[in-house]
Order: sequence, then C-alpha cells, then structure tokens
Amino acid sequence: MLQSVIDVVKHVAQVEVMPRYLKVAHSRKADGSLCTEADLACQVALVRELTRIAPYPVLGEEMPESEQRMQWMAGSDGLWCIDPIDGTSNFVNGVPYFAVSVALMKAGRSVMGVIYDPVADEMFYAEKGQGAFLNGERLPIKTRSPDLRHSLAGVELKRISDAIATQVALHPPYSSQRNFGASTLDWCYTAAGRFDVYLHGGQKLWDYAAGCLIMEEAGGQMCTLACDDFWADDLWERPVVAALGVDLFAEWKAWIRAADK
Repeated sequence: MLQSVIDVVKHVAQVEVMPRYLKVAHSRKADGSLCTEADLACQVALVRELTRIAPYPVLGEEMPESEQRMQWMAGSDGLWCIDPIDGTSNFVNGVPYFAVSVALMKAGRSVMGVIYDPVADEMFYAEKGQGAFLNGERLPIKTRSPDLRHSLAGVELKRISDAIATQVALHPPYSSQRNFGASTLDWCYTAAGRFDVYLHGGQKLWDYAAGCLIMEEAGGQMCTLACDDFWADDLWERPVVAALGVDLFAEWKAWIRAADK
C-alpha cells in the first residue's frame, strides 16, 4: 500500500500542483489562510485516488470544519488525512518550499505518512515500525546531534506565547534558527537532521499527521507544551516541541517549558 500512496502523491503533485505553480489566482478562507485552485484540484484528485487504494473516509484541509469532524468520527477503523498543499503562501509567492502530505490513521494515530516536496523532488515516507526514508535513504541522514547551544532550530513564531517569543528573541538557546513556512516539511527536515530542534505553537491535524510519524520513525522525540505524550494534547490544534537526539530533546523541552512560565 505504501508504494501505491507514494505513486499517487507524486502523480497528483505533477499533474495538479506544479503546472499551476506561479500561474494560479488565490483567495482567502474565513480564517485568513490562502486557498488556490491548485489546493482544491489536488484535494479532489487525492480523495479519488486514495479511496481507490483503500476506501476509508478522507479528511482534507480544504473541507469545511463540520465535514472534517464528521470524517474524523467516521474514520476510527481507517482515515486518510491530507494536506493538498502545505505552504500555500509559499506556493502563491513563488517560494519553493511547499509539499503534498498524506497520512493514514487508524484508531486515531498515524500508521503511514507520505510527504512530497515537488520542487526538490524529495519524497519523505514512513510506516509504523518500519523506519522513515527520503527517496529510499533511511532517515536521519545526519545522525550526530549537537548540544542545544550549537543547534540549528526550526522555529515558527505564530501561536507561541509571548513569554516564549520574548526568550527566543532576546536569549535564544541555539546558534541559529529558520522558518520556511511549511509545517509538513519542517517535520521532515527535523527527521532528516537538517534541523536539530523544532518548535511550533499550534498545528492542525493535517500539519502533523504524516510528519510526526516520519519524525518518530526516524528516531526523533516529540511532545507538546503541556503534554509529554504528543498524542494526548488537543487533536485540532497541537503545539510541537521536537528533536532527534534524546539528550538534545530533553534539553530543548526543559528550556521551552521554563521559558513558557
């Protein structure tokens, strides 16, 4: 099944997403986020093709919230969770950092994750208990984690508390930080070892469903601001604190939680 999903994601990205790159108008949804014809066309194609692979309900970012919740309730035995284009603002403005994301979830947790960056032609994927990979190479690519003060951090400042934002701005515990605007790829970059630590103040289900499994299968550690068990926090908007190395993760988590007081 995994190879079938990989094939579908790559094909849909090539047919529905990339031909519209830099050529499509956009509109804003009620929450202020962008949506394009490419997002909608990609979602329609993924729903069609994924349900041919396995006839589970599909929860997509571009569905109304009421439909998302209905699909979630119907999907305890199996649920496709998709983000047709994560990083739509990048896509619209020509920033080459966006991805198509698909997760298969069972009993409320991810068992398969596929995230494809069509510009770089990088396919990240994982199955529960089978490891994580980038274009066939096992993750992480960089296996040695530095201590926190020498780390490269992926930090998304939106939705984090003023207390953490102040500490990050004035007293960052790491050497440098990046934020490129696509949560699904941020997970993958951390899983690969391109980022050493990662922080996001609040992700939607489709932002983390595939990425958290890829991170986990790469040997990474994750929690939220309030819960050591990442899966125990709010389903619909969940903060992320993550790192690859066990010691680095413990140091990062302790710093974040101390800064949040």
